[in-house]
Amino acid sequence: MHAFTPRGLVVAGTKSGCGKTSVALGLMRAASRRGMTVQAFKAGPDFIDPGHHQLATGRPSHNLDDWMCGPEGTRAIFDRYAATADLVVVEGAMGLFDGFSATDAAGSTAQLAKLLGLPVLLVVDAASMARSVAAMVGGYVAFDPDLTFCGVALNNAGSASHAALLTEVMAAALPQTPLWGVLPRHADLTTPSRHLGLLTADETTDISRLDALADWIESAFALPELLQTLPAFHPGGPGGMIPPGKNLPTVSSLPTSLSPRPPRIGVARDRAFCFYYAENFRLLEAAGARLVEFSPLRDTALPPELDGLYLGGGYPELSADALSTNRTMRQSIQNFCEAGRPVLAECGGFLYLLAALADQDGREFPMAGVFPFRAGMGKRFAALGYREVTTRAETLLGPAGARLRGHEFHYSHLTHQTPEVPAVYAMTGRRGVLDGPEGFLHKRTLGSYVHLHFGSNPQAAAHFVAACAEDR
Repeated sequence: MHAFTPRGLVVAGTKSGCGKTSVALGLMRAASRRGMTVQAFKAGPDFIDPGHHQLATGRPSHNLDDWMCGPEGTRAIFDRYAATADLVVVEGAMGLFDGFSATDAAGSTAQLAKLLGLPVLLVVDAASMARSVAAMVGGYVAFDPDLTFCGVALNNAGSASHAALLTEVMAAALPQTPLWGVLPRHADLTTPSRHLGLLTADETTDISRLDALADWIESAFALPELLQTLPAFHPGGPGGMIPPGKNLPTVSSLPTSLSPRPPRIGVARDRAFCFYYAENFRLLEAAGARLVEFSPLRDTALPPELDGLYLGGGYPELSADALSTNRTMRQSIQNFCEAGRPVLAECGGFLYLLAALADQDGREFPMAGVFPFRAGMGKRFAALGYREVTTRAETLLGPAGARLRGHEFHYSHLTHQTPEVPAVYAMTGRRGVLDGPEGFLHKRTLGSYVHLHFGSNPQAAAHFVAACAEDR
């Protein structure tokens, strides 16, 4: 039996676009190729990076977000999956100290690193810099005395002589700050992106790209020796929010179905619908559900004997023609919703249930027609930010007054919206109340732009599963 004593680090950047994701993926893949069990995590609500993490490590990656799940809930997610790893790599978000506020660390990668008790590897874009890079690194290292750094990775060296100069600068100016390596500029290693972020892992499944990132890391880092310098830690132990011996939420601690067969919830999974929090799946299964994946793009009808549907987000606008052409699936889903079965549809899944969706070129395509709305794509994001919702009526997530947290990020907007469809979400953002209808209810179908994290209210997952069991 493998006795795991994990080592871990947080890969953080000075800013977005400095190479943080490339370094994190390269580290994950390089360690995995060496036979290590690597557990990846992503700071914040991002859906796309965790998919790439899973390709690199062979294990699902999990989001760590203490605004959505609270400090203890975040630490519980971390402990559950870190406990069975040799190496834990947490990819940060934005710049190291960027968070909710201009005046404190709330929501930042730095705060998450302190919550988890992990050291930070700081990734710096050193293009066109020499001695100034030491001033930048020195400022980051000194900014928060309570934050621990395991080292620095300098990215985008333009030549071997530039790399040698940067190495000399760091040795002279910051000898106490370990330099893990200087990475040469390789524009061809960058993962392509579009609106909402990188291309999804479903679209870039070629593992050779990740192996190239691993080779890039191995060329600059003395990886085995550097990983050995990371302190070992015990999930749930000193430094964390959950002390040794405190029970973490488990499957047995959540309500389960008493019916003879577990309720079957169909989950839309393909390149058009791929934005899900892995913890949401765990909580649904913990509440007694069996999750059954299907593809609205490829399948002609829903799987048999489903008791509910979970239609997550993604890029339906990029597959609008194919989704519309698959008339039998659209009809199958419309029939399911009209029969009053429990359905949760978020963002892209919500768009799929509209009467029509216009793609980025303005071409309109019929969708499933559950909600009598239409939507079109904009050139800039229509909404971005954290959301807290409180239900005004009973839904499949629980009684009126159920409160959950999540995130909203989309370029689409409703172009034709009718007032007769009830909107049951009262919603706030980081700056207060958000006006406008949200959380649309048609029979037992709940549709919204907001991606909810069940970790903010695990009982909502249990209510969803119970609704599916009762319906059967």
